[in-house]
Amino acid sequence: MKQGKEEFKIVKDPENVEQRNYIFQKNKKTTAAFYFVAIVLIALIAAIAVTAFTL
Repeated sequence: MKQGKEEFKIVKDPENVEQRNYIFQKNKKTTAAFYFVAIVLIALIAAIAVTAFTL
């Protein structure tokens, strides 16, 4: 069984309504969630680095 070629996009462009395959939408909620997760990951990496140097 053959499967057709799929075009997979990471961010959905709000002006392009025909685009169907995407992970993230380009809106305020997705942007805020991305920055929140990035800040938490940076804080965790910093905490691990600080504990590695103090022990």
